[in-house]
Amino acid sequence: MAVTAPRIGVFGGAFDPPHNAHVALVEAALAQLKLAELRIFPTGDAWHKHRALSPAAHRLAMAQLAFGGFERTVVDARETARAGPTYTLDTLRELQNDDPGARLVLIMGADQAASLPQWHGWQEILAIAIVAVAHRAGVVDVGGTAAAFDPRILPPLPPAARFETLELAPMDTSATDIRTRAATGVDFSRLVPPAVARYIDKHHLYRSA
Repeated sequence: MAVTAPRIGVFGGAFDPPHNAHVALVEAALAQLKLAELRIFPTGDAWHKHRALSPAAHRLAMAQLAFGGFERTVVDARETARAGPTYTLDTLRELQNDDPGARLVLIMGADQAASLPQWHGWQEILAIAIVAVAHRAGVVDVGGTAAAFDPRILPPLPPAARFETLELAPMDTSATDIRTRAATGVDFSRLVPPAVARYIDKHHLYRSA
C-alpha cells in the first residue's frame, strides 16, 4: 500500500502587522489543504519591498501572537536570520532538504500568483511546490465570471507545475491601512487579533515621529 507524502504548507509574508485576513487564510489552509503542518515565514530582507520593514523581532513576535495558537502551525524564523535578500526558492530548497519525503504547498494570493514570473527562480519554485492560490468567494471580474486565478496567463510552465485553489471569504483588510491608522491615531483594533493590537500599542509601532 502506497504511503501518501505529508503535505507541508508554506505561507510567507512581511506580517507588518499580521491581520485578520492573514488569520482567515491560515484557518482556510488548515481546513482545506489537508496539511500535516503549516509553516509561517515572516520575511527577512524582502527584495520586492520598497519600504523598510519593522524590525524582525517585532514581526516575529506578532506572528507568534497571531498564529501560535493554531494546531499544526509553526512560526519559522529562518528567513529573518538569513543574510541578504529573502527568496522563497531558498526556503523551499531548505524545507525540501529537511524533509525530502514531504510535499510542499506554497500558499499565496491571486495577485502574487499572477506575478510569479517576476520571482527569483520561479520555474524551480513550481517544480518543487504545489501552489495553492487564495480565491475570494463571491468576487467576480469585469466580465462577471468568478475571479479565480488562471495559470494559463503565465508563460510556459514546467511539466511538474501544479495549482490548487483555496477558498476565502471576501475581506477588505490590508497591513498598509492598519499602519496608516496606527500612525494617525485611528482605531484599528478590529482589523487585527486582540493580542496583536495590544502588542502594537505597547511597543508604539507605526506611530508618527
